[in-house]
Amino acid sequence: MTSLKATWIIHSGFILEYNDGNTSVKVVVDPFLQPLGDLKNEWLNKMTDIDLLLLTHGHFDHMGDACEILKKAPNATYVGIYEIYNHISQKCGVNNEGVGMNIGGTWTFKKEGIEIPITMVHSTHSSDVGSPTGFIIRFPGFTVYHPGDTGVFKDMSLFGELYDIKLALLPIGSHFTMGIDEAVMATKLIKPKYVIPMHYNTFPIIEADPYEFKKKVEGETSTEVIVLKPGESYTFKL
Repeated sequence: MTSLKATWIIHSGFILEYNDGNTSVKVVVDPFLQPLGDLKNEWLNKMTDIDLLLLTHGHFDHMGDACEILKKAPNATYVGIYEIYNHISQKCGVNNEGVGMNIGGTWTFKKEGIEIPITMVHSTHSSDVGSPTGFIIRFPGFTVYHPGDTGVFKDMSLFGELYDIKLALLPIGSHFTMGIDEAVMATKLIKPKYVIPMHYNTFPIIEADPYEFKKKVEGETSTEVIVLKPGESYTFKL
C-alpha cells in the first residue's frame, strides 16, 4: 500500500513520509523545535533518518534548528534558496549534501527508483537570508504545497493548475502571515483536495481557531480540512 504520512511538528514544521511498500522517503520542512521544550531531543531523534530538509526562508522559526538537525542526520540533503544553501554550507560545519535553488526552478530528488520533483515558488513575506519561498513537492501521485510564511496572492491559482495540488499546508495565524479569511481565499485559489492549517497558536500574537477555518473552508469549497494537534499525524492512502 502506498501512503503519504504528514506529521505536524509544531508551527510550520512538518515531516512528510512517502512509502510505496518498498521504498520510503522522509522529508522535513521548516522544523522549529524550540517551542517543544523538553521534547526537543525526542524530535531530533526522529530525524536521524531523514532524506531531505527543506527550508522556505531565513527566519529563526523556520531554519534556526537546521544545523542541529543536519548533524543528527548526516545523510540528509538540505534544500533552500541559493543564499540559504550558502549560509548553511559556510556556517553549520556539516558535510551534508546541499542544493541551492531559486524561484521557479525544479530539482528532482531520486531514491531507489522514486523521483520527487521539488519546485521552488515565491511567497509574500520577508527573510533574513535570501528571499522567502515555498515548495511544491511532487510525490508520486500526491503533490504537497508548503508555501512557507505568506499572504494570499493570485498566483496560487496558477500553482493549482500547474501541479494538481492534493495537500496544501496553509498558515492561518495572521500578523506575520495570512489569517483565516485570507487562507480561505488561498484554498479557493489552489483548489487542493486537503488542507492542514499551520503557523498558529505557537505564540499569543498568532492565536487562531483552526475549527473556524475548517468550518469556513468546508462550507464554501469541496476541500477537506484536517486539523492536527502538534505531534499528530494523518496518513493519506494513495
